Amino acid sequence: MIKKMLLLLLLPVSVPAETVFVTLEKDHAIAIVEPVAGKLVKTVPVGLRPRGIAISPDHRKLFVAVSDENTIKILDAASFEVLGKLPSGDDPETFALNPKGDRLYVSNEDDSMVTVIDVAKKKAIKTIKVGVEPEGIAVSPDSLWLVSASETTNMVHWIDTKTNKIVDNTLVDPRPRAVAFSADSGQLWVTSEMAGTLTVIDVKTRKIIKNLTFAVPGVTADKIQPVGVVIDNEHRYGYVALGPANRVAVVNAQTFAVEKVLLVGSRVWNLAFSPDQKRLYTTNGVSNDISIIDLENQIVTKSVAVGTYPWGVAVKP
Repeated sequence: MIKKMLLLLLLPVSVPAETVFVTLEKDHAIAIVEPVAGKLVKTVPVGLRPRGIAISPDHRKLFVAVSDENTIKILDAASFEVLGKLPSGDDPETFALNPKGDRLYVSNEDDSMVTVIDVAKKKAIKTIKVGVEPEGIAVSPDSLWLVSASETTNMVHWIDTKTNKIVDNTLVDPRPRAVAFSADSGQLWVTSEMAGTLTVIDVKTRKIIKNLTFAVPGVTADKIQPVGVVIDNEHRYGYVALGPANRVAVVNAQTFAVEKVLLVGSRVWNLAFSPDQKRLYTTNGVSNDISIIDLENQIVTKSVAVGTYPWGVAVKP
């Protein structure tokens, strides 16, 4: 018995590795990356100018905004077969999938509106007029709120998901680019590219709690342009992509202090956690790679070349 136990202890443990999907805006494809090995597995043509990407709650389907084809394609997450298309409106870039996976919300930047899509029926069921140039969009984890950020109006619009109507607006700094809810749906974090700031908003009151700026030694303020933002499930840290500053800022989610800035690739756009939230993946548009960040040690461990102009990122367990 003891020998059997020792043999079991000595056997290699199989650790399931996630798959990272990256949209390549100028290659008209998605890159499939095995992040633990740090290697590009393959690229798959997906359509003209893919940008936003998300995975379904059951991890079986990928949704990809194919901007120059004016649609969002649904792909099988294993075979990459195209399963269908959604009526996204013109030039889709960013979108949000609700936690249940039955509603998809698209920012229609040119038309100043948000399109609500019934995923199962592949049908647009509502359009919501918002401010000028909507881009950042997110659904709260409790599914009560849809938030749309309008870049030119400099406003966050609070939309009731039951009625699909705007019930409140919050004025934020110039050119809000991305929005992210905390896991408990209590806070909304908004990046403002032109102002170089992050705004934290209390969801219950829709009032601003904190507005913070970023500084990077040796980098001029005009290069610090916050875009993608994510917050960990334990509400310990938030991470902000600083665009042409080529850094990711590590923000203490309790004190809102910027504790560290991490050097990544050139023109960092978007961010995604690994399923266990031990790693963070960044898309670096100009250096044509992704960076892999070890979050336990808060260090960048690898860079993986993926193709031309990586933009969006999604992760499959």
